[in-house]
This record gives sequence, C-alpha cells and structure tokens, in this order.
Amino acid sequence: MHRIRTRTLVTVAALLLAAPFPAAAHAAEDVHVEGRLPSGATYLMDVPAGWNGTVLLYSHGYTPPGVPNPARNAPDDTTKSLLLKQGYALIGSSYATTGWAVTEAVPDQLATLDTFTARFGPAGRTIAWGTSYGGLVTTALAERHASRLAGSLSMCGLVQGGVANWNSTLDPVFALKTLLAPGSGIRLTGLPDPAAATRASDAMTAVLSAAQQTAGGRARIALAAALHNIPGWNDPSQPRPAPTDRDAQQSNQYQAVVGLVKFPAFVWRQEAESRAGGSMSWNTGVDYRAMLRNSPYLKEVEELYAKAGLSLKSDLRTLDRAPRTRADTNAVDWMSRTSSFTGRLTKPQLNIHTTGDALIPVQSESAYRRAATTAGSTPLLRQRYVDNAGHCTFSPGEQIAALHTLEDRIRTGQWLGSDPAALNSRATEADRTSRARYLPYVPAAYPRPYDRARPSDGHRR
Repeated sequence: MHRIRTRTLVTVAALLLAAPFPAAAHAAEDVHVEGRLPSGATYLMDVPAGWNGTVLLYSHGYTPPGVPNPARNAPDDTTKSLLLKQGYALIGSSYATTGWAVTEAVPDQLATLDTFTARFGPAGRTIAWGTSYGGLVTTALAERHASRLAGSLSMCGLVQGGVANWNSTLDPVFALKTLLAPGSGIRLTGLPDPAAATRASDAMTAVLSAAQQTAGGRARIALAAALHNIPGWNDPSQPRPAPTDRDAQQSNQYQAVVGLVKFPAFVWRQEAESRAGGSMSWNTGVDYRAMLRNSPYLKEVEELYAKAGLSLKSDLRTLDRAPRTRADTNAVDWMSRTSSFTGRLTKPQLNIHTTGDALIPVQSESAYRRAATTAGSTPLLRQRYVDNAGHCTFSPGEQIAALHTLEDRIRTGQWLGSDPAALNSRATEADRTSRARYLPYVPAAYPRPYDRARPSDGHRR
C-alpha cells in the first residue's frame, strides 16, 4: 500500500525503472511517498527535486501503547522543511508496535531503507538519526548495521541502554516508597498488567502530592530526584532558578518526578516487562550514599534536609536497610541483548543532548562514552551539549549544525568544526531564526551504568 504525490506527473513505473541515478533527481518537483511494510509499520518518504544523494533515516521517540503511531521522517516540521530545501531525502517508519519496540523498530527502519532504494535507487550516503528512544534505535543501527550507514546522529538519545535506563528509573521510586510510604505496599517491579501499573502510579502520585506540602517531604523528593539526576531546571517554560535557589529547584524537580511516576516508572515499565518476560531491574548491592555523593545535586539535597530539620544520614541508613529488589535473569538477558550497547562503533557517531533533560538525563552520555572507551571507539564518537531545559528541546538550527558537523567527519575523516563555537555559528547559518546554545560541558558520571562491553555490570543482580 502506498500513496505518491508530486506537483507534476511522475509515474510509479518511471521511479522503479530509473537507472543508477536517483529517480528524484530527474523529477521536476518534490516526491512524497507513504506506504506500509510487511510488518504492518507505515513509512514516510520525502525526496526533493534535485536530491543531493544523501538519505536521512529518522528514528522517532517512544510511543506509549494506545497512542497514535504515525510514521515520521524528521523531528519537527521546521527542521524538515530546511533539510528538504538543502536537498536531503528524508525517510522513516512508524515501527510495527508501540512501547519498548526496539525489536520491531530496527528491522522496520532497515526495511524502509530497502524500500527507498528499490524505488529511488541507491543513495550516495545514508545517515541514521533519531531523538529520545529513537536515539537508542539509531545507536542500535550504528552498532549492528554499520555497513548500511555512513554515520549516525543521536539527539537526546537513550544511549545508556535499556538495562541502565530501567535500573535508574527504579532508584527514585525505591527512595520515595522507602522514605515516604514504607507501609503502602506499592509494587515497584513485576507489575502483572497495565491496570496494576496504573494503580501503583496513582498511589505513588498521591504520596508525592502530600509530601510536597511539607518541608521534610520536599527534601525527600529532592533526594529521589538526585538519584535520577533530575535537574532543577528541566522545562523551558519554567524560569531558570538561581544557582542557590533550592526551593525553586526542588519545585521544578517535583514536577519532573510526578511525570516520572505517572508514566515511565510504572506504566511504561509494565509494558517493557511484558516484552522482557519479567523484571529487568535490580538494586541489590547499590550504595545510595555513594550515588548521592556523586550526584550534581548533592548540595541542594543537603541544604533542603537541613532546612527541614531532617537527618540525611538517617534517611540514607534507612535506604541501606530497606529490602532490595532482584531482577529476573532472563528478563535482564533479553533487555541486554536487544537494548544495551557494546560501544563498538565502526562509523562516526555524533551525540547531542540538552543539559536540562529530566526524562533522559544528560549523564546518559557518560554511560555511552564509558562503553565506547572500553571498546576503543572514542575517536569515532563526539558528544556535544546544548544549554537548555527540557527533553529534546533543540532548535532546528542546532540539529542541522550537528548534522553538517557529522557530514564533515564522514567526508574528511576528522572532527572539524565540532567545538561549541563552531556549532553555534553553523546553527545560525542554518536558520537565523533559531537559537544557538552549544556550550562547553562535561556531564557527571552516569549513576548506574550497564553495557555489554563490561559483563561485570550485571553480576550483582
């Protein structure tokens, strides 16, 4: 099933019978194609007149079950329009299922690329790119199917991998339950069905709402946020707090923790557990004192505890003594095999991340650098940072600047013009209406890394 629209007559036969050159290069006008893959996933292709020979294979972010799942081939309409004007062909699929769909997403993206090649001819260069969960899909393509690609661009990507992600999602709700609702019976893992997950989410949300009304509750919510590295400015609609305004920082973190509890910590976890065949998370052997000590938000937590007249040491002892969660070995193995990374790159990859990301904290980049370092791939990896709150809140210019920087690395074999000042100049050049906010930045270590380059990561589960 497919639909083709052009402003002038371009027949399907002409597209299929075109010789080695891309058919779109001979079209008088742009070509738009929609269709369906054998898996049931839909795809979307836009090929401009005068195609420059480069295909951008876009992987979209997480789509919860029950939410519409259209095919997408760019992160936003403005970026899409600018790239089409520059001659890029844009393609992408919907994935055959929603939720934690990596086992469908990777083959669906490759099938979309195959469909494009059959219709338009081989590309001169194919670049995989994606946002959020699509950054995980992009990195999976880069590590497992590098022969199909010239390079990859992960934007606000879940590049810590699946096991690390779900472990880090467990830590804050473990702290909240232990310190704010120890007798509640709220189930954190092993959720049997969506209804149970929703009940757990609703119960924890009520706990949070009540706790936010007291100084002690706010301090403990800040502790939970610090264990997940949720920043104190995480939504661009929020005023940016002063560095010492702990109350404003905590208020912003509270909103993000509510979002974590409403969706990823329970409802999205249950869907992922149903795929994995059990719980893929554990916190046996975790030293929460050390985790907090290494968090960028330690000072905030200490000050809020002092203001509330609570003992942080006592609460950390309570966490130490609380019953811990063990994982299902088979579920961890499934999540590791399908959704965790080796760090072995054979083509260049550029990652960009906002510093104020609460959903996939910027420290996820440290986790992937750790894997790439162990695998010896760091010359192929660059990671750059945008000074903004929110998840994937890049401007069109910032995204296009990253793409052009990656293309230079592919073309020359060197990371030319990849420093923040050069990226900002490129962002302004790409779109003068866009913000340009790259800055020098080194994220803290990821609190609970797990990758396939270090088998010892899973030994305590």
